[in-house]
Amino acid sequence: MHDTVTIVGNVATDPTQGRTTSGIPVTNFRLASTHRRFDDATQTWVDVTTNWYSVAAFRQLAEHAKVSLRSGDSVIVTGRMKIRAWENNGKQGTSVDIDADAIGHDLRWGTTAYRRSARSAIDAAPRGAAASDPRDDSGQSSNSGGDEPDIDTSWATRDGEFSGAEDDFADSSAAGTGLL
Repeated sequence: MHDTVTIVGNVATDPTQGRTTSGIPVTNFRLASTHRRFDDATQTWVDVTTNWYSVAAFRQLAEHAKVSLRSGDSVIVTGRMKIRAWENNGKQGTSVDIDADAIGHDLRWGTTAYRRSARSAIDAAPRGAAASDPRDDSGQSSNSGGDEPDIDTSWATRDGEFSGAEDDFADSSAAGTGLL
């Protein structure tokens, strides 16, 4: 049995990438989650304890994590937690591992530039289904019967700036919708 958890913390080691015995990409890194509290006596925040996790990301997530993450990055990781006992050279301990389902930067502490990548046919296929190319002969997405809806990006310009969104927002505010 595995518990699904969401951990907020810092990447403690630069991600390393390898492959499973069946050739699936895997990226591993250590995650440190430090709990803090406000000390009324000193009027400062103090670190209480740090929990350590070993994170593994597979397939496309592994590829993206290797390119995107560096030691020190503030991240949010969601995945399946496994607790296991280990023994090595007479030493014993417990390891908390997370098989990541999703990883993202924690935007409370900085900014990031998101760039959507093309999905491979293998990653686009539902688990257990045969992979097929989601594009028609023209190279365009042919979402006929697919599980993923087409995404309307007509509001964005080439430089990632909004096209008309500010005007729509101003009009709705002026109309008294309460959007501020």
